[in-house]
Amino acid sequence: MELVLLVLFIIFLWMAFDYRLGRISHIKKVNMQEYPLRKSDISLFITGQSLYKDLFHHIEHATNHIHVLFYIVKDDEISKEFLQLLMKKAQDGVEVRLLLDRIGSKDITKKMQKDLKENGVLFSFCHVPKLPYLFYSINERNHRKISVIDGRIGYLGGFNIGKEYIGLNPKLGDWRDYHLRIEGEGVQDLQKQFIYDWEDATKYTIPSNSTYYPTPHQGEITHKVVPTNAVFLEKVFIELIKNAKKEIIIGTPYFIPSAPLFEELIHAAKKGIDVKVIVPIIGDHPLVKEAAFPYFKPLLDAGCKVYRYNSGFFHAKVIVIDEQVCDIGTANFDKRSLYLNHEINCLIYNQPFIRKVRSLLLQDIQTSEEVTPELLANRSFLQRGKEAFSTLVSGFL
Repeated sequence: MELVLLVLFIIFLWMAFDYRLGRISHIKKVNMQEYPLRKSDISLFITGQSLYKDLFHHIEHATNHIHVLFYIVKDDEISKEFLQLLMKKAQDGVEVRLLLDRIGSKDITKKMQKDLKENGVLFSFCHVPKLPYLFYSINERNHRKISVIDGRIGYLGGFNIGKEYIGLNPKLGDWRDYHLRIEGEGVQDLQKQFIYDWEDATKYTIPSNSTYYPTPHQGEITHKVVPTNAVFLEKVFIELIKNAKKEIIIGTPYFIPSAPLFEELIHAAKKGIDVKVIVPIIGDHPLVKEAAFPYFKPLLDAGCKVYRYNSGFFHAKVIVIDEQVCDIGTANFDKRSLYLNHEINCLIYNQPFIRKVRSLLLQDIQTSEEVTPELLANRSFLQRGKEAFSTLVSGFL
């Protein structure tokens, strides 16, 4: 028994040092990537069916190149349809690059990789775990979802590729997410970010080609693409909250904020700002639902409203501030997105679009259960125990 405890202690000590040193090394190397304000036409998708229909249609009609980055592509029927489409386009002479996170897309088999490459798809994993900081690199994920078609159409948001994203996982039910299609000036920034991630993963420089950056048209919606590499997201979120005057609505599947971010949110509520938080009533990963509960009582005490979405699984990553700015992207309101994941979000400054998003969020609230002091008081001993343990590992959930 003593030997087992000693081994566990050594493993824990190694993990702690590995993470700490890996984090220090990462911060030293990373730089903030900033893109300017752009004007584009932006469409919003909140169901996987509508997104896949649109995305697959534009991929099918691509004539020059297709660049795709996802955190997760599953090994199921919808994923195989997606991969078959990419292989067909590559066979037709379209340049196709597919970049997938190594841990998130662990279901991609060697045979699937071989089929992709043999059919002309330029394929690579990114963020492959490696020494010297193995534990840190296992946790440092590329969580971005970017698709760029012919340099003219771009996508980003919360959806990955798999059957659960169209509601075919009976445990999760209907899947609610927020995903954007961008046409106009902003596509060039998605293109730059994809190429940056591709070159970082493959160490291969993509030759400069004007077809990757066709002259964009100027759209109607002012926006800004914001990539973050596990360092700068906390600052972005805090600035959004600090600028709020009347209302903050946050939609997130995982509510595990850092201490500075949470303090800023509580401070906003105590100033009289109407703060609403929407989270799912069910969890798609162990302990993430429990990890949010310790934050709920301080939120309620400060005057915030918390809602648990119960019409399926709520995976949207969205923040609306005063109908003045809306943030939609890949980043969750949690420590993993703040300190480990590489994310990409879009800040939108267009009141009609923001009002549309706000209206959809209020509809989501209508199909949600409000968290009350009574609900919190009646939690079981087992539930409280799970919450206590989840707090210890909340940075890795």
